[in-house]
Amino acid sequence: MSTGEHVLKIGGVPNEKQKRFFASRARYTAYGGSRGGGKSWALRRKLVGLCLRYAGIRCLLVRRSYAELKANHVRPLLAEYGELIRYRESEKCLYFPNGSSIALGYCASMRDCLRYQGQEYDIIAIDEATQLSEHQFSIFKACLRGVSDAPRRMYLTCNPGGIGHAWVKRLFVDRKFEGDERPEDYVFIPAQVYDNPVLMQADPDYVRQLESLPKKLRDAWLLGRWDVFEGQFFPEFRYDVHVLPPAKLPTRLRRFAAFDYGLDMLAALLLGADGEGNLFVLREVCRPDLTLRAAGEAVAELCAGENVEYAVASPDLWNRRQDTGRSGFEIMQGVRGMPPMCAADDRRIPGWRVLREYLNEESASPVLRISADCRVLTESLPALLSDATRPEDASGEPHAVTHAPEALRYAVMSRYASWSENEEPDRNFRFFHQKNNNRFL
Repeated sequence: MSTGEHVLKIGGVPNEKQKRFFASRARYTAYGGSRGGGKSWALRRKLVGLCLRYAGIRCLLVRRSYAELKANHVRPLLAEYGELIRYRESEKCLYFPNGSSIALGYCASMRDCLRYQGQEYDIIAIDEATQLSEHQFSIFKACLRGVSDAPRRMYLTCNPGGIGHAWVKRLFVDRKFEGDERPEDYVFIPAQVYDNPVLMQADPDYVRQLESLPKKLRDAWLLGRWDVFEGQFFPEFRYDVHVLPPAKLPTRLRRFAAFDYGLDMLAALLLGADGEGNLFVLREVCRPDLTLRAAGEAVAELCAGENVEYAVASPDLWNRRQDTGRSGFEIMQGVRGMPPMCAADDRRIPGWRVLREYLNEESASPVLRISADCRVLTESLPALLSDATRPEDASGEPHAVTHAPEALRYAVMSRYASWSENEEPDRNFRFFHQKNNNRFL
């Protein structure tokens, strides 16, 4: 590599997956899967290559924390390219002789992420993208713009798990696109440690360590499987077991509804129960930014013509609002077509335990089946994470995947008698007749 005064020789030969990563011209390219696939090495070389080819381009390299960024990228870059680039710690930036630069970013919180709003970059590289939420990713996507002739591209590395698992899997693995997302913009290059012969020769013990992990971790970290990962709150959920085509769901059911409402999202479910206590999620409606009345209208529309016996919702809707003096319950119950509303038993851990029993195919409990039309719910359940400090509770992050499971938790708790938070749910699932529920209005 010529720097104008002398030749700088950079070692290393890319493997086949890394060559595919280098060759990608898609707007968004994700490279990842298992650990040890050579992702970070490839990401650094891609950035340096682009900076040398396009004079004056502005790149951004992002990781969750600046300490991780320095250890995993800045130090290796300086060791390999120290004769070519200048590093200014105070500016958190790497500069090339032709005017190109790599800004060094971090995103440990939303406050960190908001610092990038309004900025422009030609190339953005996000290392360990599954450590960021989809909202954080969307902020960086908005920064991918400019007026120069340089390409506009984003490169991501990723492993299964983390708060961003769901959106990375949706876009790059499952290729399920929404709104103005275009399939041709997204390319995924799967990588396994077996694709990295350099690591396998240099550190065979690392591979053996991955091979000796418990099955769930081994599947995610060694094989790069995206359907299982450490921290998954409902490992019992299996799409091929719990999800059915709508035509295969029974029709003779006692119908009821459940919903979780917030200003950011309404998640409402239409459900049915058979005579054995089995539950079936028939349809869903999930919409953001609805007022209380608009949310009530959406629930009423979901329930129209279904002979719905009741709709269970979060108890905070019964609190009176200071601005109007009316409660959310009063506003929503006043919507034409809204079924009689009742306040949910919203205790979290007992509710998750009941739902786990429904998903446990090895127990003698009633079962839960979900229509394949309920896309938000079927994608949210496997993406829900365990709380880091309270493993029996679900994490509140990523927040986007919590709404539909919360509504389902309200639903299952509305069907059975109450028990103490310290008790295991009754395996016989005592049916909770709504006519005996003094909270039913």
